[in-house]
Amino acid sequence: MPVAVQSTPAHIATKLTGLTSGQHEPIPELVQPYSAFPTEITGRTVWKREDFVQNPDLWKRVWSQDQIKELEEAYERFEKTGLGLPDITRDTFPLSPSVNAFLQEIRDHIINGPGFILIQGLPVTEWPIRKSAAIYLAIGTVLGVTLSQNRKGHVLGHVKDLGNDPTQIDKVRIYSTAARQFFHTDSSDIVGLLCLAKAKEGGESDVVSAHHLWNTLQRKRPDVAELLAKPDWYFDRKGETSEGQNDWIKKAIFYHHDGRLISHFDPYYVKSITRHVEAGHIPGHSPAQLEAIQVLEDTAQRLALHMILAVGDIQFVADKGGWKRPYADSDYYKRGGIQVNQQHETCPLDAE
Repeated sequence: MPVAVQSTPAHIATKLTGLTSGQHEPIPELVQPYSAFPTEITGRTVWKREDFVQNPDLWKRVWSQDQIKELEEAYERFEKTGLGLPDITRDTFPLSPSVNAFLQEIRDHIINGPGFILIQGLPVTEWPIRKSAAIYLAIGTVLGVTLSQNRKGHVLGHVKDLGNDPTQIDKVRIYSTAARQFFHTDSSDIVGLLCLAKAKEGGESDVVSAHHLWNTLQRKRPDVAELLAKPDWYFDRKGETSEGQNDWIKKAIFYHHDGRLISHFDPYYVKSITRHVEAGHIPGHSPAQLEAIQVLEDTAQRLALHMILAVGDIQFVADKGGWKRPYADSDYYKRGGIQVNQQHETCPLDAE
């Protein structure tokens, strides 16, 4: 569920939605040189895997039975309005004070803390898909303003193997294939996933602190850190453009703005520029840049916290402060989940 966060101290993230979005060019006057970047970041956003492995209470929450009952009651009230899922807002689907307080604590934890959380215990196997989706959307309205996922305006996206070819990276979203993804961020401030069915491999997901990742690069490979901070990276828009826009953008992977380090990267959008390079529209990435991508992935793998999502779990990740790598499907048991973006009241729901 990608969302843009609004209130202080998250106003920074709101402004940077445009700065770091995969659909927009960076704002030149906001792009700072590498010399202005911190050599080391400290605080709640910097965490290490070993601190979390033995302390699940630091990153897990569980719905109480009273909260689940209150969510169900809120859903029943919403159903009586006759509104559709894209109409869900904090006003049309109000949640109870206790649920709101629970989610506000989670919001602060995501934005100003470790940058991710796992909320467990939604009884989605007992609910029809519409009920699960509606409650999930309502939960997201407390965290921020929900965004559209693609140019079709879909507010719900099924993270599910649709049989698409993962090698056709310029044509398909990788989450619609069975392929394992690389570490990446999305184009929003917070992204969420509600697990509806677990893959045979276990519903695996890895997360890493973007700030710990940066500190490690600065310490061990400052040359790579500097390269990632330069706005010299071409990203494919995969055809999701408006009239007059290029089919690619050129930007940095790490930004520093208002004292906050923010990152945005998906290797598939970098690798799928090949057709534009072959057509002579843009230069290809240099050997040093290609090495930097590999160093970034290898470092993230070494630092990441591994988790297993069960049915009914919701994973939220602050995309500007945490990087994630979702799991792959097996041929025997397909995983399914809902990733949500809200933006426009009349946006259609994704058919899949």
